[in-house]
Amino acid sequence: MNFDRVIAVRNTKTIYRDGDRCIKVFNQDYTSADVLNEAFNQAMASESGLSVPKVKSVSENDGRWSITSEYIIGKSLAQLMDESPDKTDEYLELFVDLQLKIHSKRCPALKRLRDQMNRKIKNSGLDATDRFALHTRIDLMPKHNKLLHGDFNPSNIIISQSGTPYILDWSHAVQGNASSDSAITYLTFMLSGDTYTAERYIEMFCEKSGTDIEYVKKWLPISAVAMSDKRHGEEKNFLLRFAEESINRKR
Repeated sequence: MNFDRVIAVRNTKTIYRDGDRCIKVFNQDYTSADVLNEAFNQAMASESGLSVPKVKSVSENDGRWSITSEYIIGKSLAQLMDESPDKTDEYLELFVDLQLKIHSKRCPALKRLRDQMNRKIKNSGLDATDRFALHTRIDLMPKHNKLLHGDFNPSNIIISQSGTPYILDWSHAVQGNASSDSAITYLTFMLSGDTYTAERYIEMFCEKSGTDIEYVKKWLPISAVAMSDKRHGEEKNFLLRFAEESINRKR
């Protein structure tokens, strides 16, 4: 394997290209269960009929696990949006259509959203009253079993040379209510400071999916707490403040 060509570096992983393969190497904080779960999610998404890079192997070297997938040549949707800001609405329409295609799939072997959200709320550090309010809100939400990406944003979509959009990074995939997935995407845009795109996105998602925007907003504090689980510093503080303020406005 050639580990010389670095594609991207994240806080907890480094991604390399080796010919027609992409190798995601995780730091030593990742357990075998974490990595195998991500590879499983990616394989399930691929087998559902979505355009997802196929998993080639999972391996361990010097205490660091890695996932090897097929390498997709192209640009991320985030790059294309940065290069052509005048096409933002056009790219957002493609983005939302792709997210709705994900939500049309079923992967019954995946973990359930409710279990994941309740666990993250329990471990969030919020006070007992706020945690109770969020647990109660989840219990009142309609129970769905749609495939959810869990971190759907333009940097996780590669437009191949043939024009096919491929969806990357399935580590957070679960099955559940699609509006929670939309809430996470909205908050991701907000975290980046792109308020215009966040608002335009949620409007477009609700219009295309036939969902009331107030219903999606009910998921925002729940999704904010879930997102805070792997964040640090100001991002984590922003998400927890957002959740607390949203809960208090409803009282």
